[in-house]
Amino acid sequence: MRYPARVVLALASVITTTGTWGVGAQTGAGRDFCCGISQASAQPPTSGTLRLPSGPQHQPPAREPAVKPPTAAPRKPVHTAAETAATKPPVVAPHGPLHPHHPTGTPAAKAAPPAPPATPVPVPQPQPQPSAETKTAVPDKPPDPEKPDAVATKLPRFASLRSDDVNMRAGPGTRYRIDWVYKRRDLPVEIEREFDVWRWVRDADGIQGWVHGATLMGRRSFIVQKADATLRSETSDTAKSVAILKPGVIGRIRSCAAASDWCNVQAGSYRGFLRREQFWGTLPDEAVAP
Repeated sequence: MRYPARVVLALASVITTTGTWGVGAQTGAGRDFCCGISQASAQPPTSGTLRLPSGPQHQPPAREPAVKPPTAAPRKPVHTAAETAATKPPVVAPHGPLHPHHPTGTPAAKAAPPAPPATPVPVPQPQPQPSAETKTAVPDKPPDPEKPDAVATKLPRFASLRSDDVNMRAGPGTRYRIDWVYKRRDLPVEIEREFDVWRWVRDADGIQGWVHGATLMGRRSFIVQKADATLRSETSDTAKSVAILKPGVIGRIRSCAAASDWCNVQAGSYRGFLRREQFWGTLPDEAVAP
């Protein structure tokens, strides 16, 4: 078989350079060359699949586990102070002394200092003001009298104290001793007897005695006793709470229907309906006109 001249010249140059036939032992590469082509690359693959070189540098990168987004914590509704306060009804506390006290002794008058040498200028002495018990001679009648003229009254009936200084006496007259002194305006009392302008009354604590009719007024009031009373917007135990009235709170009775368990009342700036059993100030099944 004859070879082309190019192949012969190529083989001669290889033999001259390496000194071997197709084996590159002197180069230390460990590869055989034939006609300038690597035998490893010339050998066909044993199978029809392509093999990738193995090694740690050729391993496919490990797939990182998917990171789940952080789950947001459930949000709770935020209530402001105004909303919290709006959900709770206001609490009305009593104010002022509720119970009477015994009168205190009048201290003795101090001796007047000695007069100066010069002639003193006379000063007119003020006239004593009449008390509520001695105002019967005064023609002017107090507003909202306890016993209006031309109006039929019955016993027992309720009234309220006109001022913050009312004396309760042992008898119907100023000559009788003062047993109790009331310091709470609008306190309700029940009138049980009459003698001229004097009224035998009883308070919510059961204390009884005589007071002057001028110290009473016909305005109807009530006092909460024993436990808290819930003022509601309607005549129902399930109605909205308007306010919580503490024991000792005094308010005004605006109206009561006959034989009704509820009364329309007002305590301070709060208006609503209150059960009769929660306060003292009306007769059973009594109708109070507005």
